[in-house]
Amino acid sequence: MGNDREKALALYEWNLDVSSALIIPLQVCEVAVRNGIAEAIEHVHGANWPWNNGFIRSLPRPKGRARYNPAIDLQARAAILPTTGKIIAELKFAFWENIFTAGQDSRIWNTHLRNCFPGAPSGQTIPQLRAAAYADLQIIRRLRNRIAHHEPIFTRNIADDYQRIHDMIAWRSQVAAAWMDRKQTVLTLLAMKP
Repeated sequence: MGNDREKALALYEWNLDVSSALIIPLQVCEVAVRNGIAEAIEHVHGANWPWNNGFIRSLPRPKGRARYNPAIDLQARAAILPTTGKIIAELKFAFWENIFTAGQDSRIWNTHLRNCFPGAPSGQTIPQLRAAAYADLQIIRRLRNRIAHHEPIFTRNIADDYQRIHDMIAWRSQVAAAWMDRKQTVLTLLAMKP
């Protein structure tokens, strides 16, 4: 802001406001996506899928100890939580993102993507849709993490971020996406950026 203290403070405040406003769409997105994925997993592996060894073995195995490991996350939660519903609520966003990897196409997505995400765009193959969901969820998770760690987001294209979040919600439920559109204040704040 050209070393202008007042302009810098105004931008900081706007960043706080827009970060806060994005929490509602991010929350709705995470719940919608994880519920759709959990439904698809349950169709294949049953209601007790968190304890299903076949499902656990099917999860991606990252190279390197510092990278997120969905199997370890799931097993840690399943060891201490009594129900699938509680586990679903406790798994990291990255877990759900990792279910949209290519290794799950033949196991889950070829059969269940369109049923569990009925608003997914038509005219694309299941692998294309799955890859698009994976890429979009990575971007959404990174935005969520920046906000959670109180990092600036003012250099991002927030309108694109919002649309990506909206579209992922709409994949699961057009009704939920429309409700979130009415509830959100992000788009109003975009016009107020200093």
